[in-house]
Amino acid sequence: MKNGFITTEQLEKQYGYNHPPRAARDVREAGIPLETFRVKSKDGRNIAAYRFGDLTKIKKGKLHGRQVFSKGLKDKLYYEFSGNCSICNGHFENRYLQVDHRVPYEISGDPIDVEQDQKDFMLLCGSCNRAKSWSCKHCENWIKKKSSKICLTCYWGDPRNYFHIALQEIRRLDVQWEGEETKSFDRLKKLANQNKIKLPLFVKRILEKIINEQ
Repeated sequence: MKNGFITTEQLEKQYGYNHPPRAARDVREAGIPLETFRVKSKDGRNIAAYRFGDLTKIKKGKLHGRQVFSKGLKDKLYYEFSGNCSICNGHFENRYLQVDHRVPYEISGDPIDVEQDQKDFMLLCGSCNRAKSWSCKHCENWIKKKSSKICLTCYWGDPRNYFHIALQEIRRLDVQWEGEETKSFDRLKKLANQNKIKLPLFVKRILEKIINEQ
């Protein structure tokens, strides 16, 4: 505010931030627009500098920072989804599921009262949460557009009703076999190996054959 911008050199030497880009990321995650540009350091090197962007674009849902999800909210979601991961439909104990923002926090922040906005969240197992995180971070919407509407029409935002996966024309079905069902899976795998076809493609062909016979 005093100088119009701040450099990575100032952040590190004047203010003691060991990792200046992390400090900049903290500001952005708090919903405050921040621009990065290049300047010369005192010894003539090219270094990064930061200045506030258009402050009319402040994301108010992020100014108060991430909210801690209560046990009550997680229990309600666990009951709503019958203890299943919203992506793979696998059944897990409550402790193995994680509360997930349908629209990534980095795009929309948290609602004012998360307890009253249960629809904005779902439960994911650790594996699916990591897969979603990777896909979202490589999506054009995450990188440039940052539209909540686009997120809510994506598989990762609403796996029951979606039109794309990270803006790609893709349809996905996650299926788990449990208990006695694993015997059917083992038979499928054996048949796929016998036909020298990868299992996912083999399952697709079986489904296509059934659909075409209808």
